[in-house]
Order: sequence, then C-alpha cells, then structure tokens
Amino acid sequence: MTFQTLKLSALCLVLSTLLGGCASSGDSPTGTPSEVQEIQTQLLGDMPLPAASKIIGSDSLIIGRGDNWVGRVVLSGVQTPTDIYAFFQAEYPKAGWTTVSAVKSKTSILVFTKGDRTSTVELNEGPFTGPKTIITITASPKNANVVAPTKK
Repeated sequence: MTFQTLKLSALCLVLSTLLGGCASSGDSPTGTPSEVQEIQTQLLGDMPLPAASKIIGSDSLIIGRGDNWVGRVVLSGVQTPTDIYAFFQAEYPKAGWTTVSAVKSKTSILVFTKGDRTSTVELNEGPFTGPKTIITITASPKNANVVAPTKK
C-alpha cells in the first residue's frame, strides 16, 4: 500500500465518520426509548410509529398536538422500507385507521382515514450514510375546504 493510498483511506474514514455522525444526529426528543416514545405520542397522538424511528425536526411542521395535530412530520427509520410499509399496514388499522389506498413501489404511499382526519404516509429509501427509510406523515382534516384557484 502506498503512502497516497493510505492517506486516501484515512480521509475516507474521517469523512464517513463525520457524515455518519451528522446523519444519526436528529431533532428528536432525547432520553430513554420509552421517554422518546411518550413525547412522540404526545405530539402525534393515535398514530403508531415504527420502533426506534426519530423525528427530523428541521423537515417537520406540526401544528397542534395529540389526536388533532395537522401538518407534516418527517422521521428517520431504522428498518427497511418494506418492513416499515408492513408496519403501517398492520398497526394503523389496529389503532382505528382505515386504509383508503396503498401503493408499494420505490416511493410507497399509504392513505388512511379515521373519523374526520386523513393521514398520508410516504416511504422512501434513506441516503447511503443515513437512516434506512425516510418516513413522511402528513395529517389533515378529511374534508378541509380546498378552494381551487380561479382562472383569469
């Protein structure tokens, strides 16, 4: 091994350590797993989340809390997109959510309703150095008054 190759290997190791550190740091609450789960439940109410998933605060917009929050929450998931897709298909109906639509593909989309609320779950494969799955959950009232723009 040449000195140049050794330097390059050391640089790659340092960069991967730094990038891995950045990718694993998040805006989620900190504490024991049960404390984190409790805080996320207070924020998101009756929406079950995959084990060890963490909120990415900089990409999320949560208005309100509990069972009536609206907005978008982005989470990092440690399981594969396929495993997380199966989680949502199994666990949301147990929590009283009805599956309206489910599409499994490179970007998977699941749509659920419960009472007067709609929730859309989007699953994407995470970056090479980051979480295995990026989970985006959007929640809104089911019959929100959406006004189409008028043509002039």
